[in-house]
Amino acid sequence: MADVHEPEVRSYNMSQIKGKNTKPEILVRRFLHRNGYRYSLHSKKLPGKPDIALKRYKTIILVNGCFWHGHQNCRYFALPKTRTEWWKEKIEKTQKKDSKNKEDLINLGWNVIEVWECQLKPARLEETLNWIIEKINS
Repeated sequence: MADVHEPEVRSYNMSQIKGKNTKPEILVRRFLHRNGYRYSLHSKKLPGKPDIALKRYKTIILVNGCFWHGHQNCRYFALPKTRTEWWKEKIEKTQKKDSKNKEDLINLGWNVIEVWECQLKPARLEETLNWIIEKINS
């Protein structure tokens, strides 16, 4: 099936997708701040420039988009029907990079909490945010 957009339109649409300060990330940050947790964002000193770093707790929070990070068995992740091989390679590369960064952070002594976009949907939001607090404090 051919793409329904012209290449210029598709390029513009893709350029509007953010990698930082996404809605799920901001949701987690606001919750943490409201509950008294202070953090730094996208630290260039740490592998992979993690989304949220709580230095006091030696904890990293990674907020992953289900599609972009290939969340397995998730209703929000499905390979596109066009350019399937290209997308598969792109997502696999992202997963390998994520795994390497997570391993490097753990080797540096950080606790890593991975939160998926689907966990921050309204039905599971409160449960997930409370789980994050538990993980930070344990």
